[in-house]
Amino acid sequence: MQIAFLADYPHFVEPLARYHIDEWSRLLPWWHYDDALAELEDHASRKSIPTTLLALDNDRLLGSASLVEEDLPKAELPAVASLSPWLASVFVVPEARGRGIGRALVERAVMQAAALGIETLYLFTAGQETFYRQLRWSVWEQVLYHEREGTIMYRQLTIDD
Repeated sequence: MQIAFLADYPHFVEPLARYHIDEWSRLLPWWHYDDALAELEDHASRKSIPTTLLALDNDRLLGSASLVEEDLPKAELPAVASLSPWLASVFVVPEARGRGIGRALVERAVMQAAALGIETLYLFTAGQETFYRQLRWSVWEQVLYHEREGTIMYRQLTIDD
């Protein structure tokens, strides 16, 4: 398995947008394929945010993780207005789960954020707190987002990251 930038594999933008919609449309019912596609097309950078990392096995897409300036809408959750940037869209295709791919994506995204000089990285999760705690993330705040309980977490980045 290798981790690479979406910018180097633009042919994965469309299938990744479909995966993201399939994974998160229940939490974000107003978010559609065209929205996901437009967001991912904007992630063409290797050295700035937004950016997306891919987990690949040969030329097979296994998963993704993104770094974005804003993940939760500030208008709906004013408590997040000052929080940025975010780890977002951590996804592993169902048939590849349980093999450490998510962990590898998160750690590579953290390394990328640290290389960009980011000191604190945030994320939102609805149900994966244990996974992220194992990766040295801490709870920032419990929130209710569209009638679903979730957790904002953070990680202080160091040179070692």
